[in-house]
Amino acid sequence: MAAQVFNEKGYMASTLDEVAERLNVTKPTLYYYVKNKDEILYECVRIGLTLLQDAITEVGASGGTAMDKLVAAMRKYAEIVTMDFGMCIIRVGEDPLPAESQRKLRRMKAGIDREFRELIRQGIEEGSIAPCDPKIAAFTLAGALSWIGRWYNPRGPLSPDDIATQCIALLTQGLSVAHQQPGATSQARAPIKADYCQPTTPLPNSAESKP
Repeated sequence: MAAQVFNEKGYMASTLDEVAERLNVTKPTLYYYVKNKDEILYECVRIGLTLLQDAITEVGASGGTAMDKLVAAMRKYAEIVTMDFGMCIIRVGEDPLPAESQRKLRRMKAGIDREFRELIRQGIEEGSIAPCDPKIAAFTLAGALSWIGRWYNPRGPLSPDDIATQCIALLTQGLSVAHQQPGATSQARAPIKADYCQPTTPLPNSAESKP
């Protein structure tokens, strides 16, 4: 519930009174379980990062090429950043927290980045991914997928799976028909609907598209 409040209003504008009200409990009841708002934010971001870590670890243990695993990891990533805890990582993050809490969470983020880089490195080695700088590639993929958590609107016309499919297709195939990557899986090759790519139209699940 706290993650929902932080995502909707921003961390600084949110209060524990609002969290308690949504939970239908008193504020002193909250303080029985947590010390302050910082501790709640830390747990929200930690849980979101743990979901990402576990998903990528699970994908890494599955079969298929490194490209297959990378696409599966990207799909899980896109799915999680549309969930309350995942959105909290993107919309709030660790910046409002004390330095030690920031360091702990950033170590978790670094671990996720290393997993992405390793999948890309393996893919290049086996030939399922075109030669590139794994660091830049990992930053690009994670940055693009993370931004879904900024504009995603649960009341929009696209489901998280629809969004993941289209974003993965763009990231693995690009925009040019002549430069589609042969290593992309069938899931990543789903067609992109042109009416969702018009530059003058708000993103279909963004805050700007709300009535």
